[in-house]
Amino acid sequence: MLKKIIIILLITCFSSSLIAQYAEQIEPDFIKTIQFAGETKQSQLPIIRLGEELFLSFDDLNGNEADYYYQITHHDFEWALSDLTKGEYMNGFDDVRIYNYENSYNTLQSYSHYTLKIPNRDTRKLTKSGNYMISIFDDNGEIVFSRRFMIVENLVSVPTSIKRSRDLKNIETKQVVQFVIDSPNLQITNPDETIKTLILQNSNLNNPISNLKPQYTIGSQLIYRYDKPAAFDAGNEFLYFDNKDIRAGTSSIRRIDLIDIYNNFLYTNMARFNRPYTYNPDINGNYQIRALDAMTNMAIEADYARVHFALQYFEDIADKEIHVYGNFNNWTINESTYMEYDGFSDTYINSQLFKQGFYNYKFVLVNRDGTVDEGAISGNFWQTENEYTVLVYFRDLGARYDRIIGMGKANSITINNQ
Repeated sequence: MLKKIIIILLITCFSSSLIAQYAEQIEPDFIKTIQFAGETKQSQLPIIRLGEELFLSFDDLNGNEADYYYQITHHDFEWALSDLTKGEYMNGFDDVRIYNYENSYNTLQSYSHYTLKIPNRDTRKLTKSGNYMISIFDDNGEIVFSRRFMIVENLVSVPTSIKRSRDLKNIETKQVVQFVIDSPNLQITNPDETIKTLILQNSNLNNPISNLKPQYTIGSQLIYRYDKPAAFDAGNEFLYFDNKDIRAGTSSIRRIDLIDIYNNFLYTNMARFNRPYTYNPDINGNYQIRALDAMTNMAIEADYARVHFALQYFEDIADKEIHVYGNFNNWTINESTYMEYDGFSDTYINSQLFKQGFYNYKFVLVNRDGTVDEGAISGNFWQTENEYTVLVYFRDLGARYDRIIGMGKANSITINNQ
């Protein structure tokens, strides 16, 4: 137990230099199903164009119609607060109550469901690009949770491609992101100082590759064709469960019990690092809420179930830990995701509440310093389908904040060897 506490503390303290300045606040146990996305409503890390809408929703399992307030802050590339005043990046104001909420209907687990759309009558417009944080507070002024998001100006194009590693040691396990910044209408002087880049795999801010320098310039183009510095572990396709019918077994759910609420017991998973790669379509770690019995409003008619995970893993993990991992909780590693060893079944087990829906997850090994090894249990295979995003930050000489002037996207389904 002492080892577990030490590792959790290290995980809480650990952060890369990119995100250490202003860490997100992890939600308490009674806040569930935080969905935060742009107009496509596909990602839990909204990266939107200037002028597009944001959507935030969450459930309070206390179900007591508590009052919640939101604030929006602007940040620099390193996620420290920027030098801009609120009036410089926002038309309107924040620090106002979230008005829209409903109570659950016909569910065993009661909850209050809150929704927020930006812009709205109070926060009319966010006027600057860059890094942002939205923070939710209770009526005592205590922060409840926070989430990052980014706003992009469409000033440069960023064609992006995915390659296999040219390093023979990693050719079977890594994927390389190569891209070009093309700025025919924006003069970029001294790009080594004014341009910063951020590469994300599956919208996960926990394992970015940041601040690569351009290798060379051709006309208006900055060329980034690195191999090792731009290589990600490819990982493996995510596992999944689907409990839209909360009372029925499926290909992923082997047993259902009703004890106050429904309990869904998943089939026991095996380690995949030593097995051949098998393509299995996934949604890259995300989740979607859906309920078969919902008649009119899935947001308040979907129930909660306690989902039980089980993993057989026979390798010696020494002083490391196994956790269940995914975007269902914003890629957070904490005590709720810890897989405890059960000597009776010789498996690692975990259980936690999930709203009805389709969920991706995987099992990861967490080192003592808090770093996550995604491939130790699932394996790394160059064929794995991953989504990559490249963000281009720009701070001109004498400027007071970091703009995001372009975004590139690519999927490894088009990976090639050239």
